[in-house]
Amino acid sequence: MQSMKDCRHPSLTATPIGASKAGMTTGVADSLIPYDEIVQEALRAVVGRVLNSIAESGGLPGEHHFYITFKTQAAGVDIPKRLIERFPDEMTIVIQHRFWDLKVTDKGFSVGLSFNQVPSTLVIPFAAITGFHDPAVNFELRFQANDDGDVEPHEPADNDEPIAKPVEDGSNVVAVDFKRKK
Repeated sequence: MQSMKDCRHPSLTATPIGASKAGMTTGVADSLIPYDEIVQEALRAVVGRVLNSIAESGGLPGEHHFYITFKTQAAGVDIPKRLIERFPDEMTIVIQHRFWDLKVTDKGFSVGLSFNQVPSTLVIPFAAITGFHDPAVNFELRFQANDDGDVEPHEPADNDEPIAKPVEDGSNVVAVDFKRKK
């Protein structure tokens, strides 16, 4: 698209021409159409469609797996208190080998994951998601945080196993820096 800057694979972020990434409508003062909100909503729908296809098929195809970063204090997020205490602002989950009961709605998804050998159910609205990454194909989406603040780095979770090894025991949390290119 010629009317969009930075809207390309493998790292999709949508920023209208003349707008800053921090406040997308800053340079588009004359627009009465909330383009930034429309684009963010459309890209979050991509996440929903991908997760719904996984839920319907019952598993991930090939080497695909997802890092999903979300705001732990966002409206509608329902995660165990111990995870909120450990990750008071943001956390990243991994949907890979060991997950269960993935359910997707128009507003978000819920999934069963294990943290330090403790099974947990997480409910995450799409509006709380700040990042989605499928490293198998180097596909990445980044979203504006709903609180209009910059995303603060968060410390890595105490995973059951390092993410570099195939996950056999239910480790599902990692710290991912979506801003750094390798």
